[in-house]
Amino acid sequence: MTKTIAIEIIQKYEPIEEVRTAHQMSFEGFTRYMDSPECQLFKHECKGVYQDMTHPLNDYFISSSHNTYLISDQLVGPSDIWGYVSALVKGCRCLEIDCWDGAQNEPVVYHGYTLTSKLLFKTVIQAIHKYAFMTSDYPVVLSLENHCSPSQQEVMADNLQTTFGESLLADTLDDFPDKLPSPEALKFKVLVKNKKIGTLKETRERKGLDKHEDSQDKDTEAKRAIGVTLFKKKKTRKLKIALALSDLVIYTKAEKFRNFQHSRLYQQFNENNSIGETQARKLSKLKVQEFIFHTRKFITRIYPRAIRADSSNFNPQEFWNIGCQMVALNFQTPGLPMDLQNGKFLDNGGSGYILKPQFLRDAKSNFNPNKVMRDSNPITLTIRLISGIQLPLNNASSNKADTSVIIEVFGVPNDQAKQQTRVIKKNAFSPRWNETFTFIIHVPELALIRFVVENQGLIAGNEFLGQYTIPLLCMNKGYRRVPLFSRMGESLEPASLFVYVWYVK
Repeated sequence: MTKTIAIEIIQKYEPIEEVRTAHQMSFEGFTRYMDSPECQLFKHECKGVYQDMTHPLNDYFISSSHNTYLISDQLVGPSDIWGYVSALVKGCRCLEIDCWDGAQNEPVVYHGYTLTSKLLFKTVIQAIHKYAFMTSDYPVVLSLENHCSPSQQEVMADNLQTTFGESLLADTLDDFPDKLPSPEALKFKVLVKNKKIGTLKETRERKGLDKHEDSQDKDTEAKRAIGVTLFKKKKTRKLKIALALSDLVIYTKAEKFRNFQHSRLYQQFNENNSIGETQARKLSKLKVQEFIFHTRKFITRIYPRAIRADSSNFNPQEFWNIGCQMVALNFQTPGLPMDLQNGKFLDNGGSGYILKPQFLRDAKSNFNPNKVMRDSNPITLTIRLISGIQLPLNNASSNKADTSVIIEVFGVPNDQAKQQTRVIKKNAFSPRWNETFTFIIHVPELALIRFVVENQGLIAGNEFLGQYTIPLLCMNKGYRRVPLFSRMGESLEPASLFVYVWYVK
């Protein structure tokens, strides 16, 4: 630290005028400085968008939610607009909308064949329109789980166009696209993810025909009729998709995943797959290289298995490790998976888009998360856990908690680790551990560090008091303050940990 910076800090944080004038710092001034955002663990540069946002969409991890309309369980819980609002406020960029036929030709949103309450589709998208770009400027994808009849799909298409207007992406950005556009090019745009009739080229040709002058009416009418006849044939056979809704699907066409070979041969750049966690986990174990090859080219969404009726979540890390862009979690369910989700997407300004590491984008890379690469350059991370400051107590009656801290590493299997401090008895106000922990991390680009504070309980087990999860490469070095958050993700200010961090990259 230079003398100039030191004087700036003194001027900013020293409350006693004569001490400040003498270019010195009192204990009170030092405490104020240590409590300031400047001394937080999270790097200042990660608080803004700093990554290159001009890569194709498939090169990014995208913050994604599952059954966004639910705010508790999947069977009898309420559907609520708040599910969408809170997800968007948290930076979520891919929302799921489960659509069904409703009364008076008004589509509704709810978890079909269950007792969850219903919302009007138009009410849902009006709320999304209001909050879509409050936290992030980058595109929002509406993942439609579509069970509506063609007539109500037409109502959906009309609702989408009326509500979003110019924000709704209804055509390609280029005349002859062969790759997905970038988040930068799609700023403030809403994309519809749904099944689609035919290819982008066919849609554009048909739309082009519709724009012809009256002199070509007869030819146009004949071709238009053929298109509709084909549609009707398909409709009775399988698809049942209204052309009006199909035409709004541009870069996010939902395509059933068959196998990696089929995708390699036939899948188009704008076709995305949704794969259930059980199948995805199996594929990641049996065909990890093929899976990574697939996620380099195509947006892949992973969603929780259906038997998770309690809205529980899987660990998203295993699917980020293989480059899956949209790892969809139940945002309404607190716990470890959502801590990892919130921690990972703190990066890049909380924009909901994080550029995947080079080895998950580069076709020449032979990265395998289950093997230590020969050319890997591991980081040695050292964390000295010094003390705790006003640790939160769930039982407000006393300060007599027996506190300990667990430090966990989440990343590729070889980097997963967990270490724990000793228990400090009957002191949650200012426990002092002064213990040092060392971790060897082979793939720092995928690593998340999680601090968990617990109250040791002999009978009921350990009680969770607070946590903080952060990408390793967003960690500042030196003496730092670690803020703590509740199970629900709320700040527990002024509760924090005081640490010393060191690593060499």
